[in-house]
Amino acid sequence: MNKKYTIVIVFLLTLTSSFGQLSPQSKKITKRFFPDADSLENVTPALMKDKGFTDYREVLLFFYDLESKHPNYVSMSYIGKSQEGFRIPMFSVTNTNSNEEKIKVWMQGGLHGNEPASTEGLLYLVYQLINNPKYNYLLDKIDLAIVPMANIDGYLNQSRYASNGLDLNRDQTKLMAPESVALKQAYSDFNPEVAVDFHEYNPYRRDFAKLGTFGIAALYDIMFLYSGNLNVPENMRQMTDTLFVENARKVLTKNNLRYQSYMSTGNYHGEIHFKKGANNARSSATSYALTNAISSLIEVRGVKLGRTSFKRRVATTYLIGMSYLETAYKNMGRVKEEIAKAQKFTEDVTVTSIHKVYKDTIEVIDLDTDNLMNMEITVRDGLLSSPILTRKRPKAYFIKNSHRDLIKKLIVLGVETDILEQDTQFTVEAYIITKYDKNEKLYEKVNRQKVKAKLVKKTITFPEGTFVVTTNQKNAPMITEVLEPEAPNSFVSFGVLETELNNELPIYRLPKKN
Repeated sequence: MNKKYTIVIVFLLTLTSSFGQLSPQSKKITKRFFPDADSLENVTPALMKDKGFTDYREVLLFFYDLESKHPNYVSMSYIGKSQEGFRIPMFSVTNTNSNEEKIKVWMQGGLHGNEPASTEGLLYLVYQLINNPKYNYLLDKIDLAIVPMANIDGYLNQSRYASNGLDLNRDQTKLMAPESVALKQAYSDFNPEVAVDFHEYNPYRRDFAKLGTFGIAALYDIMFLYSGNLNVPENMRQMTDTLFVENARKVLTKNNLRYQSYMSTGNYHGEIHFKKGANNARSSATSYALTNAISSLIEVRGVKLGRTSFKRRVATTYLIGMSYLETAYKNMGRVKEEIAKAQKFTEDVTVTSIHKVYKDTIEVIDLDTDNLMNMEITVRDGLLSSPILTRKRPKAYFIKNSHRDLIKKLIVLGVETDILEQDTQFTVEAYIITKYDKNEKLYEKVNRQKVKAKLVKKTITFPEGTFVVTTNQKNAPMITEVLEPEAPNSFVSFGVLETELNNELPIYRLPKKN
């Protein structure tokens, strides 16, 4: 190879490793479709500099400063440590002098370390809440918990993953990473009524290069991801869409920002399909919703763009965050009523479901012409799911005392548990594994198990110390999601509870009396 070209390649690789990936987006597309925001004040660390993003130390200093100046509004605690030993900060933002009833809101950013606008947008949000009289009133009735840099190790390396290679937004039920345990325990302890997880998405996905004449790019500033999981009570799903997301849509329209429901791509028998919505408990949008909270995951257009349109991305994150807070403030009583109603949800448990598949059209950027075009796509819609396997909702689950590891995870997930104080006989349903397949290919460091089980009625004397998990509690939807073995994100499915063909699981269902 020519020595001159070798030097150039080494130089480019050095730039890439030092400053993150070079943006794949042309200046023409940026100027035409994504001009940067000029309305933001340069009050957060990354907005005060031309290169790089806010680092861990700067997050702490930013909040130390706010806490020292506004002790009645901001306080900081640490909820655990990252794998590299960094303490994970959580910030409480509320008016401690207010005696008003409050609604609890959880906001989180930086769960994927290469999505910096999620962190910066939350810092900007807090600054405005405390310093701008236009928004300060919200803290009279809102108790806000914020984790702005959830994946510190990944963030400092601008990597999506935690130090052990896990995607923390695929770890919401198996809870293998220490960060996942710390975050979920803090979430459960706080017990929010509204929860928002801020992310960024890649507008130049690998699959997009195969579409159009010369590839396409995503057009939308933001995608809303909320749950279509059928174990989430319908009233909660409707309120999320028709109140919280709808109000945010109006804010985006007012600010000339484009939006759509979340879509990702996947290959199905050689054809690229677009997956819409969510129903997987392994990620936050559904995991939060299964605790009977108003839940959304917000995807802002930004992964791999570096500092391109960075202020626009921060402004978009901030606008959505403020919209959700204003909606929560104005509808506190209604939200609390709907949550109370959701806790009385008694319909059958949906163990497995199927997405509706149909044709649709979306607007994209054609990279051949740099113009907009309408593209026909095949959609697999998680917001329009139909049940495949259902079971009657049990009164409780019994778990053998030898499986304390399952109980520990349930407690982290916010589930209340009890124990039998003496040997007691019950007629229960036992799970017998009738079909079993173990995937030898690792997914998120586990060998997934795909099973089918039949229920067999048995009368068993359960010994003192047996764990009891009743379904009459706030987080009941989460219980069935992780304990029903065929569910795609259950403890069995993720190999947390290993089994084999013809095994009887150490989990038993106590049927409700007719």
